[in-house]
Amino acid sequence: MIFAAGLGTRLYPLTADRPKALVEVNGITLLQRCIFRLTQYGFNRIVINIHHHADKVIDFVRCHNFNAEIVFSDERNLLLDTGGGLKKASKLFTENTPVLIHNVDVLSDINLADLYNYHCQSNALATLAVAERDTSRYLLFDKEKNLCGWTNRKTGETIWAKDCNDNATPLAFSGIHVVNPHLATLLPPESSYPIIPQYLKIAHHNSIKAYLHVADQWLDVGKPEALAKAETFVIEHHQ
Repeated sequence: MIFAAGLGTRLYPLTADRPKALVEVNGITLLQRCIFRLTQYGFNRIVINIHHHADKVIDFVRCHNFNAEIVFSDERNLLLDTGGGLKKASKLFTENTPVLIHNVDVLSDINLADLYNYHCQSNALATLAVAERDTSRYLLFDKEKNLCGWTNRKTGETIWAKDCNDNATPLAFSGIHVVNPHLATLLPPESSYPIIPQYLKIAHHNSIKAYLHVADQWLDVGKPEALAKAETFVIEHHQ
């Protein structure tokens, strides 16, 4: 699944007349890059959630041959955020098959097959790609790599999902995760809410695992200042 429904407010005015998914890096849209990454690793059925300039996303996909079955989770009536978006889209998932979820504004060279296989072998309900990276908000994991909390370094706010015995490791979420379809049944009814607070609630009685990507390149291109850096990232990535 590709999370592509956001308003892209951080990229305004580029997103005044287009969705964030159709913003280009070196002449290629973020959506194209994301779909290519998924199909490169063998994912051949992709759900894309849509809201902002939804028709443009649909038209764009229909005008390209991506060698994959692409279906849309339509949020035009109400933008559902990441948690509500996952809940709504779950009706479109293949039964009993783990789903890899990828933010459309994330560029990386993370091996998605390794992440997916790691999840399948772990028996976790969800597996989150994370890294040791400077950020203001961190997920906290115990020594077995189970999610046990969340903290905001700027405000000092911390939320615990379970006891970490004072040995919590702070790691930054990379916007890529794998979930078992059963997870959607544990989410609240369809409405607008983010997924991370839900992961914290679910982690109290279930295993939410960390997948630590160490040497991989990663970039969030959700802000204008990141686009110039993204062009260099993409050039280096393809050398």
